Amino acid sequence: MSRTHLTRRSFLIASGARAVCGALPEPAARAARRVPVGLELYSVRDELAKDLMGTVRAVAKMGYEVVEFYSPYLQWSPEYARQVRKLLDELNLRCPSTHNSRGALEGEGLKKAIELNRILGSRTIVMASPGRVATQDDWKRVAEILTSAASTLEPLEMRAGYHNHQLEFTEREGLRPMPLLAANTPKNVTLQLDVGTCMEAGYDPVAWIKAHPGRIRSLHLKDWGAGAGRGYRVLFGEGDTPWKALLDAAEDQGGVEHYLIEQEGSRLPSLETATQCLANFRKLRPGA
Repeated sequence: MSRTHLTRRSFLIASGARAVCGALPEPAARAARRVPVGLELYSVRDELAKDLMGTVRAVAKMGYEVVEFYSPYLQWSPEYARQVRKLLDELNLRCPSTHNSRGALEGEGLKKAIELNRILGSRTIVMASPGRVATQDDWKRVAEILTSAASTLEPLEMRAGYHNHQLEFTEREGLRPMPLLAANTPKNVTLQLDVGTCMEAGYDPVAWIKAHPGRIRSLHLKDWGAGAGRGYRVLFGEGDTPWKALLDAAEDQGGVEHYLIEQEGSRLPSLETATQCLANFRKLRPGA
């Protein structure tokens, strides 16, 4: 995977430009580090279950540059993971991160996750479910697991990450879990922002990005719209999310390295939905 190369190259481009003609204006700096756009494969889970290789080929043909596999991948054998990696290389697709249960970030689960992620070229093992949690101590234990995993992964040039849902941005009995997790984990733990669930919880995703510079290295670009029949069924760009301000913040302050479009479901079949979401993104970010 070339994520480290990408960010290093972007830094060199920006640094060289500053040396010649001073700091680049924000839009120009953004253009110098175009962010790859990918698909969280949960979006096409029905097709993936029927034909993984064919579905990955279809996603590449749409124009996506990266993909993120989710928890069933952890059942693969190393041999099968190598077949998937061969296909990714053939299609010029990258898998910079994977989605995992809590168990994949500790003990034997982490060992297997490391093995499969290294084969796939993934550098970030993201916890996408904290398991059963209720109290502040439960959430502090999640932070401890992430911190320990980050320490194990750092010498391998890999990272741990955490992916939020509504739960983490919802305050109950004076506790809002996401700020607690951010405050109790090192900065090399990626805070992968699921935009739609943050929106549904009523939390400002733009403010969250700005409050955690450099830690929002990837985002799930899931839209959300208030009102009957909307929710997560709106396609990217059709909901209530302030996308321009959010993407600007992600690129200027968040430290984003790749975007991942995600869709829970829509009025269209899943592959058609993925195609349309990418088209909508490119209208918002010409040249992406």
